[in-house]
Amino acid sequence: MSEAKSVNGFLIKKAEDGQWWIKNFGDTETITGPFATEASAIEVASVLQLEHPAPAKRRGKDKT
Repeated sequence: MSEAKSVNGFLIKKAEDGQWWIKNFGDTETITGPFATEASAIEVASVLQLEHPAPAKRRGKDKT
């Protein structure tokens, strides 16, 4: 396997079967794939958006 590349907060990795996958930055989850070429995986990763959890609600007397 080749070394993973970081694109837009995602990892582009080539699997042993030669296909390309987009993974999360911690390499714990497959986001999408497979892709036939690295270029197509990079193109898709460049337009993906990371989802961030909603901020925790504040508790206590200074709550707004």
